[in-house]
Amino acid sequence: MKIFVAGGTGAIGRPLIAQLLARGHTVAALTRSQEKAKALLDQGIEPAIADVFDADAVKAAVSRAQPEVVIEQLTALPKTYTRESMNAAAPFNRRIRLEGGANVLAAAQAAGVRRYLRQSVAFYAIPGSGLADEETPLAFDASPAVAASAREITEIEHRLLRSPKVEGIVLRYGFFYGPGTWFNPDGDVAEQVRQQQFPIVGNGEGVWSWLHIEDAAIATVAAAEQGNPGIYLIANDQPLAVGEWLPAFAKWLNAPSPPHLSVEDVLKTEGGADAVYYGTQMRGVSNAKAKRELNFQPRALEWIVAQKRVIEQTA
Repeated sequence: MKIFVAGGTGAIGRPLIAQLLARGHTVAALTRSQEKAKALLDQGIEPAIADVFDADAVKAAVSRAQPEVVIEQLTALPKTYTRESMNAAAPFNRRIRLEGGANVLAAAQAAGVRRYLRQSVAFYAIPGSGLADEETPLAFDASPAVAASAREITEIEHRLLRSPKVEGIVLRYGFFYGPGTWFNPDGDVAEQVRQQQFPIVGNGEGVWSWLHIEDAAIATVAAAEQGNPGIYLIANDQPLAVGEWLPAFAKWLNAPSPPHLSVEDVLKTEGGADAVYYGTQMRGVSNAKAKRELNFQPRALEWIVAQKRVIEQTA
């Protein structure tokens, strides 16, 4: 198939394009840089040069490419995962996802694209027992930043899924780990853990669902090839509470044990309610639909595998 990728240079964009090429697809990738266009050509990728905020230029670029499928991975996240950097990046990230994404979707519709996939987020389901699935409502009444993000992704998802002109597929990814992510030995969170700056909040019962960046790419290609319109939760088989994954992550990094902070102390800090949500209320997700319909076979979380191996060797 001819597949157009918007957001092909980010953490997921690079392995995604590699997977598409390996599967024999023809790839066009959006860029606004002549220098990056040359690099794309050198990789066997057709460059589509346009500023994502220039609706006419994006429309022309997609029209020239004539893809069957568009995959949108537009984000503008910082290299550091701190409250300050995330807050600073939020306005532009919101703009590129809402305005830039709207331009790409409109261009795809005008070009008669058959199928459109876009990135979303798996970890904003309402708190509760058990694993959330694709039908679980999102946490619109959660802490301020979480609620705002839940509303934002709902707006983006509805814009696609309610479009009658394309087969819309939403991929709600879990927390990325692996090369190029915050949760890698050379990533920002790993450095925070080494410096004991990433604490366990309260009882550490917030459940995180994980996804290796290469598994995200593999699942995305499968969805492009065979997915049904609608929402897919894309995460691994082992959602874990912070109180379990974070100490294991620290051991894997040969870092000190993470500190513990009380909910009361965290709530006194700026953005504390959001930290409490992530640390104590977040809900894991089920990947049953993706496994059933996409033959999704995610790998186990790397540092949990390492921990089990050590336990087996010392038993």
